[in-house]
Amino acid sequence: MEKWFVIQKGADFNAIAARFHISPVTARLIRNREITDEAAIEKYLNGTLDDLYDPHLLLDAEHLVAILADKIAHEKSIRIIGDYDIDGVMSTYILYQGIMRCGGVVTTKIPDRMRDGYGINMHLIDEAYGEQVDTIITCDNGIAAIEEIAHAKELNMTVLVTDHHEIPYIEEDGRRQYVRSAADAIVNPRQPDCPYPYKGLCGATVAWKVIQLLYERFHVPAEEAYDFLENVAFATVGDVMDLTDENRILVREGLKCLHRTKNPGMRALILKNKLAPEQITAYHIGFVLGPCVNASGRLETARIALNLFLQKNELDAGIIAEELVELNKQRKDMTADGVEEAKRVVEEDQAGEKVLVIYLPKVHESLAGIIAGRIRELYHKPVFVLTNGEEGVKGSGRSIETYSMYEELCKCRECFLKFGGHPMAAGLTLAEDVVVFREKINACCELTEDDFIPKIKIDIAMPAAYPTITMVRELALLEPFGKGNGKPQFADKNLSVVRAYVVGKNQNVLKLNLRTEHGEPVAAVYFGDVEAWKAYYGAKYGADEVDAAFSGRANRIRMSAVYYPEINDYQGMESVQLIIRNYQ
Repeated sequence: MEKWFVIQKGADFNAIAARFHISPVTARLIRNREITDEAAIEKYLNGTLDDLYDPHLLLDAEHLVAILADKIAHEKSIRIIGDYDIDGVMSTYILYQGIMRCGGVVTTKIPDRMRDGYGINMHLIDEAYGEQVDTIITCDNGIAAIEEIAHAKELNMTVLVTDHHEIPYIEEDGRRQYVRSAADAIVNPRQPDCPYPYKGLCGATVAWKVIQLLYERFHVPAEEAYDFLENVAFATVGDVMDLTDENRILVREGLKCLHRTKNPGMRALILKNKLAPEQITAYHIGFVLGPCVNASGRLETARIALNLFLQKNELDAGIIAEELVELNKQRKDMTADGVEEAKRVVEEDQAGEKVLVIYLPKVHESLAGIIAGRIRELYHKPVFVLTNGEEGVKGSGRSIETYSMYEELCKCRECFLKFGGHPMAAGLTLAEDVVVFREKINACCELTEDDFIPKIKIDIAMPAAYPTITMVRELALLEPFGKGNGKPQFADKNLSVVRAYVVGKNQNVLKLNLRTEHGEPVAAVYFGDVEAWKAYYGAKYGADEVDAAFSGRANRIRMSAVYYPEINDYQGMESVQLIIRNYQ
């Protein structure tokens, strides 16, 4: 079941359209994204690198850079500790290349997901100390490593933290007390007293802002820092950050850099996925290239991905990129098996529970988060997938909009050896039994049945024959699309099915010839579950009517559809084709 509703936002759309030389449709879409005043609209449509916020505004950034610069000047050994996902790899790459450019003596360490777990830990600190490392700088981790950083300080090491995750806190009597480690400097825009205007940066962007300040201090031309924009954009999309405000500009400009990338590793990764640099969009980062980078950290070591981007020649880069593509294929197969097992567990044991806690002891622990996300999509409930790790039972969670996962975990923190994350995702290692955690996390859940019904937001109820090629081209002004700036959604009802047919190499794409209430022909395509589409309309109208539609005969089927219009280029002829997202 889904609830469809049309967003109703008021504004003088004609005036906005005239002011910014856009159509009233585009003006309405911008208003629907809560962008209202002229300055914000101008920035949304035409924001440039000049509109980025000053890195000096980041709390502790100048102090951190001063310490780092002193360590570089005195040739102290610096160790970067990153993370094993896209954001961690890109953060590590940016810091490493930036510190090297300024003459630093620097090495990198990306934790092994299985052996080390997430982020900086005692083992990595002791290892660095044994190798006479003077200074540790973290990226995309470290904000919650209270005990670990205290241990490093006991060893007289300097610790610098760059991170973007939620600030840990203890809640007593309804009041939050934020916890700060003993790190020498912490740069994280989410710190409650940080004046930085935008809090939604990924770890790679925080690292990049630090390098901007470091370049400034070492008199490196500011333009050189822009060489990292492709990595910042890659990480922002890959870590599923909101594509709003500053992130929107960073991704848009970073995509331009990707289109002409000179990095042999990036080029190889793109080419091995049968793409061309100039065609890369946010979609390709999120669903094609990014998963290859993540696959290395899941099934092998993320050092493979980092090594890819450090390559100097195309041949070596091609060999590594091929390995990542193959690892991603393995990851897909293993994920599919895990999703089927998770569905079985839910249907047999947990269908009535508000928070799904699924224990899959044989599943590779690196796939827990992906499987949790797929199950969340199926049931529209918060999901934790747990498996056996090196330190005991570990897991990842994926949430729905009405459930702040990190805050809910804080309510039963006694269940964990460690945990951390965002409102929409979390990672954890259990101290308690799985059953105990399952009971406690459900006991404090305040979600209602209405929270479990997906809400489909429709931007405009628009006749399916209305979109033109000109209109579709103008919608490109709203890109890049992604979390926080999704593709616009339009809807129409009472669409007759003139003919339905299945196409594609795997026979998994549904093409539809539709007709509007006014008799206008419309071409559409649906990339979802074809058998589910048949079953839905078979139950609603009868199997004979579905058979008639697939035979091109007259039938009673009437569709309501949520869609997005795209341009279909067939043998040089362009036409509008609707991509159907949802149907009723």
